[in-house]
Amino acid sequence: MKRSSTVRTGVTAAVGVLSLALITGCGGGSDDDSKASESPRPSEASASPTTAAAKALGAAELEKLLLVQSDLPRDKIADGDDTLPKSRSELKTDKAACAPLAYALTGLPPGDSDTGASNTVTSEERVGNSFNVTMTSVGLSSYEGDGAAKALKAVSDGIAPCSGGFGITAQGEKMKITKVATGKASGKGDDSVAFVLDADMDGEGTGTFTVEAVRVGTVVSTYYSVDFASMESGKTSAVPLAVIDAQVGKLK
Repeated sequence: MKRSSTVRTGVTAAVGVLSLALITGCGGGSDDDSKASESPRPSEASASPTTAAAKALGAAELEKLLLVQSDLPRDKIADGDDTLPKSRSELKTDKAACAPLAYALTGLPPGDSDTGASNTVTSEERVGNSFNVTMTSVGLSSYEGDGAAKALKAVSDGIAPCSGGFGITAQGEKMKITKVATGKASGKGDDSVAFVLDADMDGEGTGTFTVEAVRVGTVVSTYYSVDFASMESGKTSAVPLAVIDAQVGKLK
């Protein structure tokens, strides 16, 4: 079996439970950054006095803040995948400290809330005679007071104790994360944190992905991308900066 077919099969098996068992058709290369230097650790104290007094947004308000087609006209934007867990209660981890990482990975609120909204951005870049396809799951959640800052801190604090990996169970499907490390965050918004994880590809090796969480006021946006060209070449799937820029811009 060609490596490209093996990778696609592995990606589908591994991330179907996480929402990105999505498309075929990939190719070309990627000059993706490698696994990255450490990013600043968010602090609960980073919430401003204005943020501390603010109220959380509801699901309908968050839906209106998600990216739409006109925000990224060259990409394809679709509603969140129905295979995703609908609430945090539907997703379990075998290590409690790793739950915020798993929530961020699946578009669920990483902080103490079960109200969120999500969608998917598909970016295509022509490379030679083929296309490089990157699919990004975007999640939004909102919190009262300093809850958003605490949500980012929970993600940051989960990286070290989960460095040796952890298991995820959602909707009867299981996934094994074999390694977690601090990633290079974009630096966007008021705070940001990123981590890089290795996921078992259901017996077809491992895939390496970047997950990022960004706070703007009381709203946290999360991003998880599968870059199929990077998967084929064994590189890290990075989150497209254009997607982060566009989403953060709508939250300001």
